[in-house]
Amino acid sequence: MSKQTIAVLEALKCGRSWRYGYDVSKGTGLKSGTLYPILARFHDEGWLETKSEPSCERGRPPRHLYRLTAAGAVESRNALETSPAKARASRYAIQST
Repeated sequence: MSKQTIAVLEALKCGRSWRYGYDVSKGTGLKSGTLYPILARFHDEGWLETKSEPSCERGRPPRHLYRLTAAGAVESRNALETSPAKARASRYAIQST
């Protein structure tokens, strides 16, 4: 796993709370072109569930939220424990907000 992928897992591993993609981006320092393909891959693999909520501002697109599935929590925990990139990626990980 890349250090970017590890950083996203670190950001999402904080319980089963929903996280905005923008918050994950800001916390990890990843640009949308890097972050959203990672999130899409996790969703396709069944590690992540998503939902949208309407924007509070008129004319703005809906906001997307993400959280690990139960299976994703287990798989990500295993991946983080065994990943050699974990130590390098710790500087990208965010704390629970």
